[in-house]
Amino acid sequence: MELWLLWIIAGFVLVIAELVTGTFYLLVVGVGAFAGAVVAWIGGNELMQAVVGSAVALAGAFAVHHWHARNRGSNAHGNMLDRGQAVILEGWVDEKARVARVKYRGAWWDARLKEPEGHPAPGSTLYIDSQEGSTLVVATAPPH
Repeated sequence: MELWLLWIIAGFVLVIAELVTGTFYLLVVGVGAFAGAVVAWIGGNELMQAVVGSAVALAGAFAVHHWHARNRGSNAHGNMLDRGQAVILEGWVDEKARVARVKYRGAWWDARLKEPEGHPAPGSTLYIDSQEGSTLVVATAPPH
């Protein structure tokens, strides 16, 4: 099998794998593999193929990293798609620290109540305001 064809197969496998992850990093590595295929097709040796493919992949990864950093939400809520969704307060874990367990999308989550005043009872509906790691920050009223 021709070496350029192996590069193309590797590129397509990486691009297809990117469709599952959605981060764009595998996409640029796949484009690097396509660049290696072009070098192989025009007759470049294996070292030149690897250098060109790696350079394209590294430049692409650098560009994707900076694009992600630039477009990451600068506000406190970031890119949170669940903001404003309702959760059910199941019970308090630590009332003084205002940490509770909530049920959201069929799973249990730790949640911290955003407002300093008020004490919702179990069974109350709260609303997601933001997320801190794996802890939801919830409020008694939907965010604006």
